[in-house]
Amino acid sequence: MTAPVREITPNVDAGTVLSGAQFIDSFRVEVGTTELSAREACTRMVLNAPRWIDALTRLRNILVKPFGLKTSGEGAYAPGGLIGLFPVLSETPDQLIAGFDDSHLDFRLVVDVAGEATLRHVTSTTLVRTNNLLGRTYLALIIPFHKLVVRGMMGRIVEPAR
Repeated sequence: MTAPVREITPNVDAGTVLSGAQFIDSFRVEVGTTELSAREACTRMVLNAPRWIDALTRLRNILVKPFGLKTSGEGAYAPGGLIGLFPVLSETPDQLIAGFDDSHLDFRLVVDVAGEATLRHVTSTTLVRTNNLLGRTYLALIIPFHKLVVRGMMGRIVEPAR
């Protein structure tokens, strides 16, 4: 049985991660005694996403391509390489920050691993700063899907692949 993913109050320094962010949310899942780094947690989330998320991503890419929006992290500066389509901007064993800047919006994903040895948890925080009307419209349209997608992806941290 997968541990429940719950929405929590964000606890990141938004000014440092993405100054001027207009949207921020956080979700947490308990992983018990599972030892994993922030990179491993992010990898499990992104690379083992449920199939329905892959289908939504493909649909999103088809719909946004005519607007000139990025459909992957290709070409983005990634000092830590890519995890899926997300360029890794910085990382420590307990925190990974991924994301990119685009003409319509700038996006960051922060994955934190914390807690005691017997009760560890992973927190995923999303920050978005819109740059224009297209970015604000896009953000308003995807927020309901975003919340479902993050919950689905975080459920794979404890049980990565079936």
